[in-house]
This record gives sequence, structure tokens and C-alpha cells, in this order.
Amino acid sequence: MPICKPNFFLFTGGPGVGKTTLVEHLAGLGEICVPETHRAVIREQAALGAAGISRDDQTAYRDLCGRRDVARFDRMAQETRRVFFDRGILDSLAGDGLDPPWLIEAAAERRYATTVVVPPPWPEIYETDAERIQDFAEAVATHHRICANLVAWGYEVIEPPRLPVAARAAFVLDQVRRQGF
Repeated sequence: MPICKPNFFLFTGGPGVGKTTLVEHLAGLGEICVPETHRAVIREQAALGAAGISRDDQTAYRDLCGRRDVARFDRMAQETRRVFFDRGILDSLAGDGLDPPWLIEAAAERRYATTVVVPPPWPEIYETDAERIQDFAEAVATHHRICANLVAWGYEVIEPPRLPVAARAAFVLDQVRRQGF
């Protein structure tokens, strides 16, 4: 039986679009926010010299991130206040027919709010670094893949405007309040 959490608001999308900046701003306003697992996995695996870094072993990377995101969802499952997630279970789904059954089942059984915040690709703020190695074209392609996956899973994509972080946060909070949270 699925666990539907209309108070769990997912932030996802391609790399370098301002998701983490926006979630951290919301945390600064006193909101409950759950940090991203993907960068943490990349840092940890690089420090260990182990497989699991997205560019070295995509399957291990997907599994590490996916399992952590399932655990994060489950840890918060009893929370009734609104919660903002910087990425989530759906981020590990490729949607290419090769996703493992455990991950498909996890996504089906753990449902976020039906509206998902997906900041659009934004070339003016996009930067690469040691962990974000994708070029902007790859970031745009990732954005489109994630949006298609969200729609296929029955979610609605909400794109915040390309404005300063406080205005984007106000937009998100207005959208969340319209949903009763």
C-alpha cells in the first residue's frame, strides 16, 4: 500500500539550477528541509577511492543514492508538517526500462506531493566543479529526462521563476500554501 505524503515537497531537476540554494534558503526561514544525497555519495565514494561515483559506476551510484533516498523518506514518514526534499527517490530512476524492481517499487510505494519543484536550466548561474562535471547541454538533457519521468509517474512539474532566491522561495511557499500546507 503506497505511503502518500502530500506534505513532502520534492525539489529536483538537472544539475546547477539552484535547487540546493533554494532549499537552504527555506531551511533558513525555519522550514524542515532534507539535504541532497547525491553530492554526499560522490564525496564519500571519492574519499574511499571506491566505485559508486556517477562517472565510474552508474549502477552503484544509482543504488547508493536510491537506497539513501528511500531511507530519508522512511525516516520522515511520520512527519505531518511540510518537508522540503533536495532530490529524492525519483532522481535515481532513469526511466529507460532498466531501473531495478526494488527502485520502481520504492517510487511507487513512497509518493511525494503531486506537485514537484523543478527549477529550469539557468545558464547564468550554471557552474561545474569537482562533483558537478556535466556541461550545460547535459544539464538541459537531464532536466528534460527528469520532467518526462515525473509526468510518467503522475507528478506535476512546477518551475520557479528565474529570480533572486528570496523571490523563488516566496513563489514556492505560495504554491505550497495553495495546496493547504
